[in-house]
Amino acid sequence: MAEALAYTPYDGSRRPFSIGLKPLDLGRWIEPDGHLVRHLREKERLLAERPEVVFAAEDGTEAAQAETLDLLAGHLETCFPDLYGRDGKSLTVPSAGVRVALGDDDEPALMRAARLVQEDLVLMRAGDGGYRLAAAALCFPSAWSLREKFGQTLDGVHEHVPGYKERLGVRMNRIFETLKVDMPTWRINWSLYADDQLHHPESKSRPRDWFSAGDGSDAFVRVERQTLRRLPRSGDILFTIKIYVDPVAAFRSHPDGAALAEGLRRDILALDEGELRYKALIQDRDRIAGMLERLAHELRQAGPVQEAVSNPI
Repeated sequence: MAEALAYTPYDGSRRPFSIGLKPLDLGRWIEPDGHLVRHLREKERLLAERPEVVFAAEDGTEAAQAETLDLLAGHLETCFPDLYGRDGKSLTVPSAGVRVALGDDDEPALMRAARLVQEDLVLMRAGDGGYRLAAAALCFPSAWSLREKFGQTLDGVHEHVPGYKERLGVRMNRIFETLKVDMPTWRINWSLYADDQLHHPESKSRPRDWFSAGDGSDAFVRVERQTLRRLPRSGDILFTIKIYVDPVAAFRSHPDGAALAEGLRRDILALDEGELRYKALIQDRDRIAGMLERLAHELRQAGPVQEAVSNPI
């Protein structure tokens, strides 16, 4: 069972809509957890039923895809021998019944790589207009459409992100241009959802009414853990995205639950109109902020929690 609230980027330690990159310990590049089997089975379903929605790749990315699969397979086999095993020319995840061919196969290598891990995988390739989204196995997007973003540059992918054009874009492009093979990085962000579904391919440009009823106490905090590393052979940049989903109710069983509720409330109230709209909170800000204030007060009154309780997604 996975630890509840593994990451809490709303705890006051970082500003929303900031890049916030940190050096990545490659020993923690990939993070399988207690939801590995369920997440891999959901990927298998999506890849079988909606391949055109969750996978896309430019011609010419085959070598970089194969490089990604080789890199991942070596890492998983070395770092997680209790979860992954080698069977001839295949890597297996016995608990999930997954077997992935590591050599020649009719299925694209990036798709095979995605079958092994909970993370989504995106390849960014340099071009005349900057780095563009050249290939992706994206089963668990957070309200964005691979169909809309495929082939776009960093600037296009982040067109609707508040503050990107004014203060983030130049720095983001510079990070991609100068990223070194031996200096991988990672970051996290948060959003609020009305459900715990992993697959949210709806575009942010479409209206979303997540919290149509209630006070938001049944909402879920969705955290993306993203890593960036330059592939040594192709020079492309591999972007991984791991989704963590926890109910707001999990604050009740966390030792710092009151502080987390207060931190999330402060973050929400600090968002400007564009940021609230991007996070689909513009209609529900006050309602959810009020719920978090009441929850924090209740937890303060109840006293400290002695032990955190793991909470399945």
